[in-house]
Amino acid sequence: MTDDLPELPADAFARWDTGRDPLFYAVPRFVTHIDDQAIAAVTALYRRLFPPGGTILDLMSSWVSHLPEKIAFAEVVGHGLNRAELAANPRLTRFFVQDLNEGPRLPLDTDAFDGVGLCVSIQYLRRPVTVLREVARVLKPGAPVAISFSNRCFPTKAVAVWQALDGADRCRLVAFYLKRSGFRGVEARELIPPGRDGDPLWSVVGRAPDDG
Repeated sequence: MTDDLPELPADAFARWDTGRDPLFYAVPRFVTHIDDQAIAAVTALYRRLFPPGGTILDLMSSWVSHLPEKIAFAEVVGHGLNRAELAANPRLTRFFVQDLNEGPRLPLDTDAFDGVGLCVSIQYLRRPVTVLREVARVLKPGAPVAISFSNRCFPTKAVAVWQALDGADRCRLVAFYLKRSGFRGVEARELIPPGRDGDPLWSVVGRAPDDG
């Protein structure tokens, strides 16, 4: 499965655990997967990118969204694989449960969102370009998607190409995904450098293509 990425090896999106993702995520995990400093960096990224009063999609979410507390949004739609985690997230207006590796089509309207956040989960997608093309579809023209990640993951569920790379090369990989999906103005940043105390953090941001 190369997902419109013929440049990558045929087994680039293989995983050690080949079981269905809903089974792996069936038990709620009410924990945060990055430390407080990294969470603050994600929040600062969202504050810079997502307009107050906008409609936001929190893709591959959980019981926390890392959105700025003092900024009100018209609607925050959450997606994930564990209903109990999503139901416990106070920032979500509504949510849906869906395995994107089995069904990448988002049950959302075209040009509906002012921003999409995808935090510490891009490494689990086996069809990232297909999913990100859907993200581009549901975003308003020119609206941002913010993908953030650290060096932590569930190693049995992360795809092979992700585990073969380090932070800088992972940024290039995610930027490649976004460009292949049609995003414009793709920019990668090291938000918290590795080697310091705590979790490192990187982000890659792209803009949905403008109409015409």
